[in-house]
This record gives sequence, C-alpha cells and structure tokens, in this order.
Amino acid sequence: MRLPLILACMALLGLPAQADPAYPSRPVTLIVAFAPGGPSDTTGRLVAEALSARLGQRFLVENVSGAGSTIGSARVARSAPDGYTLLLNHLALPGGAALYASLPYDTATAFAPIGLINYGPLVLIGRRDLPVGDTAGLLAWMRSQGERLNMGHSGIGSAVHLCSLMIQHRLGVKFNDIGYRGSAPALQDMLAGRVDTICDLSTTALAQVQGGTARPFAVTTRGRLAALPETPAFAEVGFAGFELLLWNAIYAPAATPRLIIERLNGALRDALAEPALRTRFASFGTEVFPPAEQTPEAAQARLQAEIIAIRDTVRAMGVEPER
Repeated sequence: MRLPLILACMALLGLPAQADPAYPSRPVTLIVAFAPGGPSDTTGRLVAEALSARLGQRFLVENVSGAGSTIGSARVARSAPDGYTLLLNHLALPGGAALYASLPYDTATAFAPIGLINYGPLVLIGRRDLPVGDTAGLLAWMRSQGERLNMGHSGIGSAVHLCSLMIQHRLGVKFNDIGYRGSAPALQDMLAGRVDTICDLSTTALAQVQGGTARPFAVTTRGRLAALPETPAFAEVGFAGFELLLWNAIYAPAATPRLIIERLNGALRDALAEPALRTRFASFGTEVFPPAEQTPEAAQARLQAEIIAIRDTVRAMGVEPER
C-alpha cells in the first residue's frame, strides 16, 4: 500500500496526530495575538528566546493582532497540530468567549495549553492634563463625563477592556470605549491626547508613570503595588472586591501530541526557573507563576475557570456580546 493511501486511511480512521521524534526539527512560529511593543509582545519575545536556547531551533515571534486577539487565536486553532505553530495569549482568550457572540473556534476545546508564564496587575492611568487632583476626583469626573470620556483598550475581551467595563459598571455610566490592536497603540493615542484614560498592564503603565508622561490613579490588586506606593487600590476608593490580574500562557492547537506538549512545557519550566528571566519579568511589573502552576493541567484549569468567571461577570454587568 502506498504512503499517500496509508495516510488517507489514517485520517479517515481519526487516528491521533503522531509526534515528530526529533521535535523541533525546524523553526517554530510563536503567534503573539497583539501588536508589537506591548507587554505580551515583550513576554513572547523573551520566552521565544529562552525556548530557542533550550530546544536548539529558532522560535520566531509573529504578531497577528486584531479583534481582541481572536484573529491570531483563530490562526493557531486551524493550524496543524504538530507543534510548529503556537499561540501566546492572555486573559483576552477566555474573555473573547464571553464578549463575542460568535467565534471561528470553541475557546474551551480548540487549544492545548502548554503552560502559564507570568502575571501582573493593571493600573488606571490618565493624561497628565486631566482636570482632577486625585483618584476620588478622577472617578467623580469620569462619572460626570459618561460617554464624553474616551477610554482606550487593547481589543474586545482583553484584560484592558474588561477593566474598563468593570469601572463603568461600578460607576453606573457608559464611556466611549475605543478599541485598538493592542495596548501599545491605545497608549500612544492617550499620550497624544486623543484618549483620556486607559487601564493598562503595569508593564507599560509603570514606564509611562516613571517617565512623567501619564498619571497613576488606581491599581487592580487587593493592596498597593510596591512600585506605586502612593497609588491606591480600587478597593480603597469604594470599589470593594475589585481585582483583576492579566496572565500570559502558551498554547498549541488541540490534538497536538502529548509528547510535544511535554517537551515544550519542560523547556518552558526550565526557562522560568532561571533567575535572569524572572528578573526581566519583574522589571516590568510581572511575576512568574509558581512551579505547581506551571503544568499544562494547571493552564487548562485556569483557562476553563476564567471562561466561566468572565462570562458570569459580563452577564452580571448586562454587557451584550459583539456580533
């Protein structure tokens, strides 16, 4: 029987994909579902470099942004399950399942998680020239502005978007939400005066605050950040229980052989144990997940839990999914 016929029969029988015993035997593409220059892009490039060093093949970052990360995610979901096309995404992956009425993939089943990487809080920052003196003043001003307030976010379903929705829900108003292909272009428009505020990841927000180009008003952790000791947590200004963390993870398409998932996870865990990489992550306000949470199973559990939690939160806020 000729090889093409054998392969056709295997496909018809629905046999699982077979692992390349020499994996990776050629370069691997890591799709980062956001624009260049943002925090997830930085994380992706650091991880790609670390995996390249450990697995002996190039891991090439390709930014495929847009539609709240769903364009890049869809590309990976429909890729061959052979380990040569991977996805780096964050809270936008489960967020998209709640905030889009229809997606070209089922978020709960389309991906095989490889491992969690790092996590960090968000910071509500605003233009330097906003007519407010402190956080209480900003929230009162935001409530009074309503739809006249331009609030940027990095795409529907992203953590930045979820933070904006949560603030609007707490204030009982609706802003003029402006979506971008990542947090970097949203931040650029805020610095140019076209956007008033953005609830951005600490990785980029801290740089703007320290550089004097933006003002910090609140953080999404339970307590204050060591890097911003004068900035209150939302819970301190009347938003009891307000907490939101953005986390990054790597995924392969569903049905990727377990051997490949384990090989990638082992290399990722080895990289995350390196003090130099942990220091790089800490330098932009993120922490590495503890070893017990670095398994594929832990990443899968977090993904499924976040899909449910975000969907419940969005429903409670009365937000209609995008169609």
